[in-house]
Amino acid sequence: MASPFCPTAHPDQLSILRRLVASRWAVLSLTTLLVLIGPASLDIPISQPPLLAILAIALVINTLVAWRLRQATSATPIELVSQLLFDILVLSALLFFSGGATNPLVSLLLPPVALAALALPARCVLLVGGAALGAYSALMLVYLPLPLPDATRATRLHLAGMWITFALSASMIAWFVVRMTQQLRERDAALAAAREQALRDERVMAMGTLAAGAAHELGTPLGTMALIAGELAHDARQLDLPAQWHEDLALLRQQIGVCKQIITGLSRRAGAERLENSPRQHVDRWIEQVRQHWTAIRPQADSRLLIQGEGDIPEITADPRLEQALLNLLNNAAQAAGPGCIDIALNWTRDSLHIDIRDSGPGFPATVLAGAGQQGFGAHAHGSGVGLMLTRSALEQLGGSLNLSNPDSGGALARITLPRFQP
Repeated sequence: MASPFCPTAHPDQLSILRRLVASRWAVLSLTTLLVLIGPASLDIPISQPPLLAILAIALVINTLVAWRLRQATSATPIELVSQLLFDILVLSALLFFSGGATNPLVSLLLPPVALAALALPARCVLLVGGAALGAYSALMLVYLPLPLPDATRATRLHLAGMWITFALSASMIAWFVVRMTQQLRERDAALAAAREQALRDERVMAMGTLAAGAAHELGTPLGTMALIAGELAHDARQLDLPAQWHEDLALLRQQIGVCKQIITGLSRRAGAERLENSPRQHVDRWIEQVRQHWTAIRPQADSRLLIQGEGDIPEITADPRLEQALLNLLNNAAQAAGPGCIDIALNWTRDSLHIDIRDSGPGFPATVLAGAGQQGFGAHAHGSGVGLMLTRSALEQLGGSLNLSNPDSGGALARITLPRFQP
């Protein structure tokens, strides 16, 4: 639970804590190496046992913290504050036995304050900054001095230590700032994408509401059309009209029946059902049924189905949203291809399903390729209107994706990609 003094303010405290622990391993390892070889190589009279004891305790605590973070799923600002205060405490203890504020490494009290300023609210920063300032002030008064009789040599060592401290502080601060800035950019991009998706879903839901109302209103005129078409067919038989008239009337009645089926299905499921109990069937049978249904809607369109894949034929949930998405793409392809044949290719791998719809038309315009499915397009000769937005939205809800391209050999290609194992 977050402290009242340090309320929750940063969205990813756990990630920051993990970076802090990871960088602490490097700092503790380097400090241990300096304590072991520094006094002898630089001829500095430092008592090594207390320094090594402090480092050993810090390593044990850091191990426990790292183990806890591996199992954690979240963290609070107070945990980050406690770890920064722990770093200040460890460094202060090391400095106490190695010259106090006269040790140039005292400037390493600054990185914890900088990290707090980057990741924590103001009151938490004041707490960490106050602790660092208090430790610095105490080390000016209470410490074990280093007996260095040679003032010139002491000055050189002090300047060298200041350079090392500056390099370490600058590197640590830069590393944390770069990583956190990158994380913030990624978060902002994810939020922007989520907002865009929410807006698209809102538009799709509004279209669904309008579609349900339109379906209800269209039921009566379609019923009237079906009745009149039936009477015309009966009169045509009584008057012994030419065979072409009978064929046209039969096609008209058949198309009216298809429209009534579409309207009935739309009224039943537009925005109302999640369709949890949608049946599962082999994908080759499902796509053939969809193709036959589409052929009944557009008898003048020509298509052929190619099926190939790795291993056994997978099963698919016969979700009406997926069927409608495929029908939208087929209708666009038929409008663009004209009298040409539309190729429907079904392929699958161990992890995914692919449905390619290719026509022989002029291809997708550049504006459609750049933003297809992100927003609606006006009706035009290529047939890439609002159906693309509805198609992409439906596929994303099912865990799939839509990719549009213009192959080098001509025409347009729309590829549906779906996970092979669907819930």
